[in-house]
Amino acid sequence: MKTTIKHIALLSAAAIVLSAAACGKKEKAAEPAAQAPAAAPAAPAAPAATGETAGPAKTNSDQPETLMHPEKAAATAPETFKARFTTTKGDFVVEVHRSWAPKGADRFFNLVKIGYFDEAAFFRVIDGFMVQFGINGHPAVSAKWRDADIPDDPPAGQSNKRGFVTFATAGPNTRTTQLFINFADNSRLDASGFVPFGQVVSGMDVVDSLYKVGEGAPMGPGPDQGRIQAEGNIYLKASFPQLDYVKTAKVE
Repeated sequence: MKTTIKHIALLSAAAIVLSAAACGKKEKAAEPAAQAPAAAPAAPAAPAATGETAGPAKTNSDQPETLMHPEKAAATAPETFKARFTTTKGDFVVEVHRSWAPKGADRFFNLVKIGYFDEAAFFRVIDGFMVQFGINGHPAVSAKWRDADIPDDPPAGQSNKRGFVTFATAGPNTRTTQLFINFADNSRLDASGFVPFGQVVSGMDVVDSLYKVGEGAPMGPGPDQGRIQAEGNIYLKASFPQLDYVKTAKVE
């Protein structure tokens, strides 16, 4: 995704609308009350340092080297593997099948291996639809991955059914780091380029229990993704203290 981040908003059964936004390439469409997974506006520049110590924000030099170089995270994933996510609500396990979406599986494998999802928030959790995550909690890391698009995978017969895991997309060839886990049968997404690469095989009850935030949830529309990109977890913890987080994600 070129200077974009991914977001998912609530679907209606009647219509699926893709909105697109990107600097220089796409104009942001009007956002209806219900729309399919799409791209949010590009993140604003991170604010200048103020000397405050509100949280554990880190500079570029503080980040593990592996997180700061997307081009080096290019290993080929095993044909089948599992990733365990330890969260603030418990553990769930994703089983990945590379044959379903090879490029998506490879990206997910590398993100887990380098610890990209550690400390990441579940920032949009819409009951009956999906849970979205995949923006790193440190702005310096998010900035490095903002342009790290991967090509699309062709459909391979899998569907966005309950428990299936898929990359969010803003249109052709715009997948980067954001994922969603389907709470329900969202097979109507299949025709819009959302190709699952894995499935939750253990702990779906944990996924179900994640704090609901977003359209129709107690906290209204939820966090602003531009601010997550620019300010990271400092913003989320101050403004949305009830969110759940990934503690660690590991390949088993």
